[in-house]
Amino acid sequence: MKEANGNAPFTIGGVTLRSRLFLGTGRYPSPAVLRRALEASGAHVLTFAVRRVDLEAPREDDPTLRLTEDKDFVYLPNTSGSSTADEAVRLARLAREAGLGSWVKVEISVHPRLLLPDPVETLKATERLVREGFTVLPYTSDDPMLCARLAEAGAAAVMPGGSPIGTGLGILNPYHLSWIAEECPVPVIVDAGLGSAADAAQAMELGADGILVNTPVALARDPVAMAEAMRLGVEAGLLSRRAGRIPRKPYASASSAADGGLFPAAPGGGAG
Repeated sequence: MKEANGNAPFTIGGVTLRSRLFLGTGRYPSPAVLRRALEASGAHVLTFAVRRVDLEAPREDDPTLRLTEDKDFVYLPNTSGSSTADEAVRLARLAREAGLGSWVKVEISVHPRLLLPDPVETLKATERLVREGFTVLPYTSDDPMLCARLAEAGAAAVMPGGSPIGTGLGILNPYHLSWIAEECPVPVIVDAGLGSAADAAQAMELGADGILVNTPVALARDPVAMAEAMRLGVEAGLLSRRAGRIPRKPYASASSAADGGLFPAAPGGGAG
């Protein structure tokens, strides 16, 4: 039953994805831990920084690609380290030429402490890469109007941050994220700043189609357990959203009906 499935497949750029949890591959204590975390997460989309990969070396020599070469993953190279649209476009082209596919996460940051995305350069890079046939998923701020502009430019999905990368502060502006999820015509993947499975569940309850995490899993005390917790958080959040939460009210209301019955009276006076 689709309505009761907390991890129903969905589609980005014509590709049906079996998981709504996207996983980053950096900063794990060892390749073995990364492999176990990948298995526990159930992730289908993996992201990694293009600048971390030796694009001229055989793929079997790269520790991350070697772990995944016999698996059915969708690679999402990201352009982290870029400070301009020109740099991001160049990295995306290099990744595609190296055989890493046409999906790319545009990530352009300037401020060294906040690492927030540059909105102008991000929009420029998205427009150019879409024209070149890439499936573009831009990392962006939680600005509803900017997300709308990125969708108009042809982004296959938008990736608003919950808070600055690696902070673990969670979702600082749930109102904006819920607005983006409601209005944006393309899938919304909440990226950056999440710290725990509770944040993942909140993002999904707010209307996100998925989340992307790296640091909260890789640097957890037990990365494998946190990968599983994130998977369950995504599933619980989506299931909760579809189940429908009760409205928030300012005053208490009793759990039992005033007449002492267990259930509301059925039409016609019976107990139902």
